[in-house]
Amino acid sequence: MTRPTRKASTAFVCSECGADFSKWQGQCGECGAWNTISEIVLAPASRRSRGAGSRTGGSGWTGASDNQIVDLSQVSDQEQERTRTGIGELDRVLGGGLVAGSVVLIGGDPGIGKSTLLLQMVAAVGKHLTGLYITGEESLAQVAARGRRLDLELAGLRCLAETHVERIVQLIATEKPGVVVIDSIQTMYAEAVTSAPGSVSQVRESAALLVRAAKATGTIVFLVGHVTKEGGIAGPRVLEHMVDAVLYFEGESGSRYRVLRAFKNRFGAVNELGVFAMVDRGLREVPNPSAIFLSGSNAERPGSAVMVTREGTRPLLVEVQALVDQSPLANPRRVALGLEQNRLAMLLAVLHRHGGIGVFDQDVFVNIVGGIRVQETAADLPVLLAVLSSFRNRPLPDKQVAFGEIGLAGELRPVPNGEERLREAATHGFNRAIVAKANAPRKAPAGMKVFAVERLEDALAALDE
Repeated sequence: MTRPTRKASTAFVCSECGADFSKWQGQCGECGAWNTISEIVLAPASRRSRGAGSRTGGSGWTGASDNQIVDLSQVSDQEQERTRTGIGELDRVLGGGLVAGSVVLIGGDPGIGKSTLLLQMVAAVGKHLTGLYITGEESLAQVAARGRRLDLELAGLRCLAETHVERIVQLIATEKPGVVVIDSIQTMYAEAVTSAPGSVSQVRESAALLVRAAKATGTIVFLVGHVTKEGGIAGPRVLEHMVDAVLYFEGESGSRYRVLRAFKNRFGAVNELGVFAMVDRGLREVPNPSAIFLSGSNAERPGSAVMVTREGTRPLLVEVQALVDQSPLANPRRVALGLEQNRLAMLLAVLHRHGGIGVFDQDVFVNIVGGIRVQETAADLPVLLAVLSSFRNRPLPDKQVAFGEIGLAGELRPVPNGEERLREAATHGFNRAIVAKANAPRKAPAGMKVFAVERLEDALAALDE
């Protein structure tokens, strides 16, 4: 007797956040977006083998440990074996190199250089691992033309034009390549899902199949992700939770410099930074980014201050520029590029209350030069010094750096790794520094005078010394 055919069920899924509903509605109840809910057909999930979830290979994971309860004291604490990509800045962001079985998601604006970087990586890592570049957006002729333009050795550089995820997973299982690049995840589709490629359900199912294949075979998988107009990776938010590392490629339009930043990394530090320069032969590493970010600085101009920020494991010297001008508006503007705007408003209030300098009738514009986004509080002091310099139309002392967090009570708080920041500044020829008293070094770097202060008014007074 034949079993009756089960009718396929449907669901209504928001393309912005991935929330599902039992019926269609104009506005998503989760994220509030309008006209983003579409109907999809839910196919019954196929039975998967128990061994598919086993983790083997260089990552040191085994199926037995996944299926049995073990005491953590019995688990080996040996470090993950890493393979160098041949691109130092990429290795830095990844935490030291590639880990077998890891899945890395890299996103960025169109034309920022994602495909270029990964094609260069596949060519460079070919000395140690077998690479495979899978493209779903371009033809093989286009990929080959890019490789020749980048002056890459095309012999041994394997490429495949495919968008069917099940075929890719089968190929990974049979060929067992060391590194696989999927360009991009939004072009992939799985047979189990009936919606179009790029939809929430397709991206989620395709990524799940690729992640499972990576863990089962020990293959390193790079997923290229498109970004939305808000800057986030298109597709469901769960995509970023499924992978081991999330990298974002950033850069200002018109600038040849690119910044690769890690926002998630299960095998290394987050907020690590890699700097590249786009040249006619592709992306080139910038081993000393401080020199690049300071290349156009001029300390003799009002409104310019130099700070020492820390991105991941290394300190960086960047220039903070401020412009203070009489405002014709009833509500003066507060514009911050590379800095949180609410924090700028708070710092200006502290400057008025504890520094005796009010800019409540002035437009204030602050910019972190070079397209860097500073996310730590060490920028508080240099931002206020740059604002004060522009407001008074008087440049700050030459060869001076500053860093420190400013509290609402006007106190100057220390930041981590103060001595390392001072040594980096001294390496680039700076001979003056204003820091929090708790960051005062036991012995100042040779040729550097350090002003260790406790309050904002003390830091302002140190400018005249």
